[in-house]
Amino acid sequence: MDVLSDVMTVLRTGRPFAARFAKSGPWSDHRIGRPNGFGVQLMVRGTAVAVTEGGETFKLGPGDALLVPHGAPHLVADSPDTPPGPRCEPGHAFPGAVLRSDDPDATHVIICLAYELAPNRTHPLIGTLPDFVHLPADPEARPGLANAVAMLDGELASEQRGGDTLVPALLDAVLMYLLRALLGPRTAECRFAGWARALADKAVGPALEAIHADPARQWTVAALGGVAGLSRSAFSRRFTEMVGQPPLAYLTSWRLTVAARLLADTEAPLASIARQVGYGSEFAFAAAFKRDFGTPPGQFRKHAPACDPAAAEPFRREPVAA
Repeated sequence: MDVLSDVMTVLRTGRPFAARFAKSGPWSDHRIGRPNGFGVQLMVRGTAVAVTEGGETFKLGPGDALLVPHGAPHLVADSPDTPPGPRCEPGHAFPGAVLRSDDPDATHVIICLAYELAPNRTHPLIGTLPDFVHLPADPEARPGLANAVAMLDGELASEQRGGDTLVPALLDAVLMYLLRALLGPRTAECRFAGWARALADKAVGPALEAIHADPARQWTVAALGGVAGLSRSAFSRRFTEMVGQPPLAYLTSWRLTVAARLLADTEAPLASIARQVGYGSEFAFAAAFKRDFGTPPGQFRKHAPACDPAAAEPFRREPVAA
């Protein structure tokens, strides 16, 4: 699995939330904070402003996106002069809700997406991002994103059969296009420091991809340095500076993150999970897991939230007041 796909497939719990708000006249919604949430506001029609609790203001035009990677509270309104409106908490709708509003005459249409993430381990990419990231519309440079948003808007505005399958897939597509746009294909285009810049780096990036593609492989620093095209010492130094951990420490951390997902999602025996994440024995795996998570893997499994999307509550379609 490639590293961007890992962002959501390994750490998401339950199913995502989506709401399409079609509004006219003065309006304002207060998005309350959710510490384990990853939110996205997509402006489809009209303009709006998003205001953080610290007073920072983002102007949103058609096609703009505002990412809220850490679930920070904020206000979304048609104008900064509009009084604060009702509190909106997508968290109460987890797992798996679709709220819809299909007013054809609405002057403003905004889509709110939210993912609930595992509370015990933050993906390093998400940890790199600031509380708010504004991505202006650029359909010529990012036609895939524009098309995915248009398809999602159409699905949320309708009640056609198959929507329960299409909507989650479109949410994932929109998020992946957004992450691609934020990271860029080259280091110079990456807007962030830390892990995100490391992924875009021409040397460290391929090594990260290799770890995520095959975490069970018995990687050495020299082997990863070969993937990066650097000597062992040069690679170790560069990786540690950019990622914040030495290569093998990062490998161990990621293996155990994958193991936590397998424990929560599957009924696979501990010995099988140990092999899947690169441990030669169940004992070695259990010791490493307890050291990192503070609890044995068996106990973790008993108390872990269900992460299997198939076990989540089906999507509900409910009206949203304009």
